[in-house]
Amino acid sequence: MIRTARRLKRAVLSALKPLADPERARGAERYLRSVLPCLGIRADDFRRALRPVFADVLLADADAWRTLVLGLFRGATYRDEWWAAAFLAGDRRARGFQTTDVLPMYEEMIVTAAWWDVVDDLATHRLSEVLRREPARMKRTMRSWSRGENLWKRRSAILCQVPLKRETDLGFLYEVIEPSLGAKEFFLRKAIGWALRSYAWTDPAEVVRYVERNRARLSGLSVREALKNVPPALRRPRTRRA
Repeated sequence: MIRTARRLKRAVLSALKPLADPERARGAERYLRSVLPCLGIRADDFRRALRPVFADVLLADADAWRTLVLGLFRGATYRDEWWAAAFLAGDRRARGFQTTDVLPMYEEMIVTAAWWDVVDDLATHRLSEVLRREPARMKRTMRSWSRGENLWKRRSAILCQVPLKRETDLGFLYEVIEPSLGAKEFFLRKAIGWALRSYAWTDPAEVVRYVERNRARLSGLSVREALKNVPPALRRPRTRRA
C-alpha cells in the first residue's frame, strides 16, 4: 500500500510518463499558458493509468488523505501532478472527508493553480460536495470569497452550485454573482454566464428574468452564455453591449 507522498509521486509519474506525447504536451502548455511542463496525455488515458495507482493508496483518515493530495500538488514538477492531486481529492473513499475542514486545502490549490483547468474541477465537483454537506458554513465562506480580491476564489464561489440543478439556492447564487457583475475579467464574466446557463436547464424563465433585470450591468459575454440553454421563444432580444 502507498502511504507516503514521496512514494505516491513516484508511482504517479511511473504510470504517466510512458504515456507522454511531446507534441500534445507543447499544445497543452500553450493553451493553458502553463508555468509547469505537461506530459500531453489524453484525459481517458490519464484517468485509466491513475486508477490502479490510487486503488493502492491507503486513505486511513482525512489527515492522511490531505497529506497525500497536498504532497502531490505542492511537489509537482508537471502540471499533470496537479491534475492527479485534484483526481485524488475526488476519490470515492474521501467522500466522508468533504467538509469545511478541507477548505484550506482547496483554497491553496485554487490560488496556486490560478487557472481554469484545476479551479473549475475543484469548484464544480469538490466545493459543490462540501456545500451539499455543510450548506450554512459553506455559504458564509463562499460569500466571503465572492467579495475578495482573488479572481479564482471569486470564480469558484460563482461556480460551486453548477451541478446542483434544482437544489440551487437562487438567492445565494445571486449574492455571489453580485460583487462581480461589473467586473472586466473574462473569467468572471464567463463564470457568471456559465452558472446562469446551468440553472437555465431547471428554470429558463427565471434566468431570462434575471438577465432582463440586470442587463445594464451584465457583460455581453455573460448574457450570451446565460441564454444558451433558454428556448428561443422565451428570449427577449435587446441590444447587447460588448
